[in-house]
Amino acid sequence: MTTGKSIDAHVRLDIHPTHPSAVTAVLTGSQAHIPHVGLEAADWTVVAENTLVLVRIDHEEPYWAEKAAQELAAAGVSVEITPRLQEALAEEWTWAGYPMPWCTRSEIREVSDAAQKIYDDIHHGQLLIHAHAEDRHTTVAVGTYLSSGKSVYLHGQNHLRQVADTFDSPAKALVAFEKAHGAAMRPGPAPMTDTERTAAQERASLAVPPANAGPPRPQPETVPAYAADAGDHDALLEAFFDAHSDWEKWRTFPVESAC
Repeated sequence: MTTGKSIDAHVRLDIHPTHPSAVTAVLTGSQAHIPHVGLEAADWTVVAENTLVLVRIDHEEPYWAEKAAQELAAAGVSVEITPRLQEALAEEWTWAGYPMPWCTRSEIREVSDAAQKIYDDIHHGQLLIHAHAEDRHTTVAVGTYLSSGKSVYLHGQNHLRQVADTFDSPAKALVAFEKAHGAAMRPGPAPMTDTERTAAQERASLAVPPANAGPPRPQPETVPAYAADAGDHDALLEAFFDAHSDWEKWRTFPVESAC
């Protein structure tokens, strides 16, 4: 698809040649910075000069790439969708064994996009996870949005993660989480799932060094924010105990078993 333009910028969208679950955007033109800003705001990752990639945990990259194309075209940017990406857009698929079979394809996409937003908030460090637990066959967690101070109880993993409850403060959220999960509660975020690990690896592996870069130097491993160190959890818990004198610290599991 190619559209008329009023902005000197052209965006070519394609399936990545070695990572077929990802979509690339190559930008050209004297005003390429305009679509560049828009794509970054929509969580496309910059991997080279004027080259971005969209990697999602819900595998809906073609759908959201088409949405981006429509928005860019409406803004006056020339957009091209390659035949390979067109084929992916026309492909019909669904999640095998989806636990909500009554949902339509559109409703399934809404559920997975809500889960994607939670993942992105954690990945960008906007949602701090305080604790997690295994609840039968899935993972639950409690965390706080740093910008608003709202705390949330999360249920599920990957494209099925949802906000199951909200709280006015981390203290109230932790009390409720402890009451519900007791000895199963573990500090900090849960380990990455295979899907999250793959997404992180794809974003890292797609990065292209500048053409004039010198010999590659060893770089520290890049991981999502939720896979990093526990951050300020200790300070948060100390504040919680200060505000609740009837609570005491009590370790219910060996140090070496903590996630």
